[in-house]
Amino acid sequence: MNTLRFALLGPVRAWRGERELDLGSPQQRVVLAALLLRRGRPLPLGELIDAVWGEEPPAAAVSVLRTYVSRLRKVLEPDRGPAQQPRVLVSVGDGYLLRVPDDGLDLAVFQRRVAEAKKARAAGDVPGAADLLRAALDGWRGAALTGLPGPLAETVCSWLDEEWLTALEARLDADLALGRHHEVIAELLPLTAGHPLREELCRLLMLALYRSGRQAEALAAYRGTRDALVAELGVEPGVSLQELHDRILAADPALMPHPARSPAPAAPEGARPSVPAAATGATAPDSADRPGPADPHEPRFQPARPAQLPADLSTFAGRSSELARIGDLLPPDGSPPSAVVISAIGGMGGIGKSTLAVHWAHRIADRFPGGQLYINLRGFDPTGSAVTPDEAVRSFLDALGVPPMRIPAGLDAQVALYRSLLARRRVLVLLDNARDAEQVRPLLPGSPGCLVIVTSRNRLAGLVAGEGAHPLTLDQLTRAEAHDLLALRLGTDRLAAEPQAADEIITRCGRLPLALAIVAAHARAHPGFPLSAIADEVNDSHGSLDAFAGGDDITTDVRAVFSWSYKAVSAPAARLFRLLGLHAGPDISAPAAAALAGLPPREARGPLAELTRAHLLTEHFPGRYTLHDLLRVYAAERVRVEETRQERDLALGRLLTWYLHTADAAYPHITPNRRRIPLEPRPQDCRPLEFTTHERALDWCETERSNLIVAVHQAAQAGQTRIAWRLPAVLWGFFYLRSHVHDWLDTARTGLAAARDAGDREGEAQGLCDTAAALRNGGRFEEAVEHLRQALVLSRELGDRATWTSVIANLGDAYLHAGRLREAVEYARRGLVLDRIVGNVWGEGIALCNLGDAYQRMGRYDEALDCLQQALVVLRAGGNRWVEGVTLDILGTIHHRLGRHGESVDHYRRALATHRDIGNRWGEGHTLGHLGDVHLDGGETEAARESWRHALAIFAEFGHPDAEQVRERLDRLPDGPAGARTREAAPRRTA
Repeated sequence: MNTLRFALLGPVRAWRGERELDLGSPQQRVVLAALLLRRGRPLPLGELIDAVWGEEPPAAAVSVLRTYVSRLRKVLEPDRGPAQQPRVLVSVGDGYLLRVPDDGLDLAVFQRRVAEAKKARAAGDVPGAADLLRAALDGWRGAALTGLPGPLAETVCSWLDEEWLTALEARLDADLALGRHHEVIAELLPLTAGHPLREELCRLLMLALYRSGRQAEALAAYRGTRDALVAELGVEPGVSLQELHDRILAADPALMPHPARSPAPAAPEGARPSVPAAATGATAPDSADRPGPADPHEPRFQPARPAQLPADLSTFAGRSSELARIGDLLPPDGSPPSAVVISAIGGMGGIGKSTLAVHWAHRIADRFPGGQLYINLRGFDPTGSAVTPDEAVRSFLDALGVPPMRIPAGLDAQVALYRSLLARRRVLVLLDNARDAEQVRPLLPGSPGCLVIVTSRNRLAGLVAGEGAHPLTLDQLTRAEAHDLLALRLGTDRLAAEPQAADEIITRCGRLPLALAIVAAHARAHPGFPLSAIADEVNDSHGSLDAFAGGDDITTDVRAVFSWSYKAVSAPAARLFRLLGLHAGPDISAPAAAALAGLPPREARGPLAELTRAHLLTEHFPGRYTLHDLLRVYAAERVRVEETRQERDLALGRLLTWYLHTADAAYPHITPNRRRIPLEPRPQDCRPLEFTTHERALDWCETERSNLIVAVHQAAQAGQTRIAWRLPAVLWGFFYLRSHVHDWLDTARTGLAAARDAGDREGEAQGLCDTAAALRNGGRFEEAVEHLRQALVLSRELGDRATWTSVIANLGDAYLHAGRLREAVEYARRGLVLDRIVGNVWGEGIALCNLGDAYQRMGRYDEALDCLQQALVVLRAGGNRWVEGVTLDILGTIHHRLGRHGESVDHYRRALATHRDIGNRWGEGHTLGHLGDVHLDGGETEAARESWRHALAIFAEFGHPDAEQVRERLDRLPDGPAGARTREAAPRRTA
């Protein structure tokens, strides 16, 4: 046989039948590799030149390339006559394409086997998945593209190496599931040594070692990976790896292997698979917390069971009378309260309100099987960044499992949803550090059975009068309680040896729990110091710093203790502490703290640990730190006194710049192929994080979301205008994917206002575009249009052609989704012309797709088909697979409406293949819904049911609002064909 076969997974090679072909020089092999990687799609001449030579091609690059192509044709098609068209290597426009069946390319075979293995594993066929993965990996003959020079090899090799390593991890995971843990250890040890930052390899090795009875080595493997991550990237391991470490440490029996089984028979419709409680850590709600009868106004999803209480203090002391008083608020027989019970715990800062509230909450948590919600409302935050009611409600809705897309826009609607979720549930709600009653009221449940604990420095008289809250005001500890607190922390023997010194410390600390805890931490850190020396230090500091003045302002009472602890730490730690007073966010990561101080991440670890030991800083999560309110006040005081205005501005600028450049590093992973936001050159001392995957980039943005929002506002307030408008622009893709429309609109408007105040017209244009995008995604299309019109005028005045072109395209998209189809056609046409003029292939394909969509909505099917066919050619040439899938979906809709059943199904299936190829899950869900419509209208009821079930699973996964529509179609299915349906809007496309 004369079948052609090609190899990329190793040296680039080709065979005709059994005979290997001579592919010529390394550069000629680069041309062949570039064409093979396009998988039958055209490759323009310019991209070929970039693949071979990069940014510095020779003067005769075009003629040299044509020579390479001519030689390859002779090698691949030696029998082709001069008058014949090439059958394999084809000229297309100014480029070429190579026709190779998938089974003729080792990369395609590898990817097919990996995909089949994923399906087998999902179906429970673990042995089959392992065999497929082993066969896929056997197709590799060394490092991909071995020996090839040039930019193509540099770029593609990294991607292919990742593909190989991911498949290998999947095969090792399957082998572990089959009980082959002894065998895989030998493979994993060198792999983890060669890839020390690869958490999945570490997870597999830990599991294999643990299952082999080598628990200590499993824990050592975790420590090695953690040390590497912290040293190289300044980050802690991911949550899954930390949880595995904790489970191994606890010798969790659920980690031991279970026999691999064949695929289980399908469960009855509506049934849920059972999961062992030991594997999930879930606790079944008691009967009082199960949902009651179906309510048409209730959300159509199962609320989560939150458990948000902070850790209880192991050295809690005293407050027995207070605990007895608040304990009397609940029925003594353990039954649920007959009404919403509110306990308002008040008192001065540092008196122990939060500690008491958390301690009591832990004592009674088991009486509230619906879970526990907690939030620090930061009502007295010195930066003024108190949590607003809508922020707090959204936080609780997140904790209760409401997908971002399902959260309504207005505060009243959000509160209504929150109270609906708590109806007939017994939930404990702890609202810490409230400013006033207005901040609390929206967070109160509306149904009986719940308990709300509120702490505040104010008396909250309005809450007592209006909502019947039970007030409890804390006073200083008694001397006996203060003595017990010190004894728990320092030991009774040490206090008994120096009772007078212990009494002196209690007196000088004013019997305030916070001050006593700080002094005790210092004394405990120096076990050789006599308590009399500790008491003398407190006395000396007190005399010089207006401490313990006895006024109502707690800052004057504890400043001496703070200053003494502050002076006891090293100079680098003290500097970092006071600089933290500039940070207005709720917490700070270790890398961000390093940026604030202008230190490499490694050098910041020591001061952070020192501050944590001295109780000047709290590590509330590995690698993340918070300052107590009063310590934040003190840090802010010290930074104003000890740092010049210039140094304060530089430090804040370093932090904000770090946030911006780290967000920019996440941008290409979240929004690949979209035009980057131009940034000013990165300072040499700015060390932003780097990301290797889409998931890590998204996780970082989600973790830092509150800090990023605060950073935008701080940048605006500090006059750092160019950061204030660029940061929302860089976060565009994150806000879009996670549907954080409220935060998106808030930051975009803040950046826009800052740019306008500073007369920054470039920033104003970008801010208008970002605000319009947030408005459009929030369904406020007319407001989006108005902002885009302003951006259009401004970008034209600035001569910013790129922004101007993008705005025109986005106007077409906004008009399209607003139903203003004539305007949509007008702006889509204008955008198309502009994109063609500047050679923007990416934008051209999107414009053609939007134009075709507008025509099909107007019933102008011939024009729509023509535009969409053109769009496919352009999109494929530009590699825009995302919009290619959307275009195929619209074509399927047109053929459906024209009654062409077979063509409609064909286009929808091609759209599905494209969506799945690039992981566009939302697009996949929409197309599955449309495919179900076609099947139903063709009388294929079961095929329709299957498509809609898959669509529902996808929409439910993302909390997409279309899940309800698909669920209704499935509910109606037994009643017969539903007839022709209107096509839902496809995912929005922006230039």
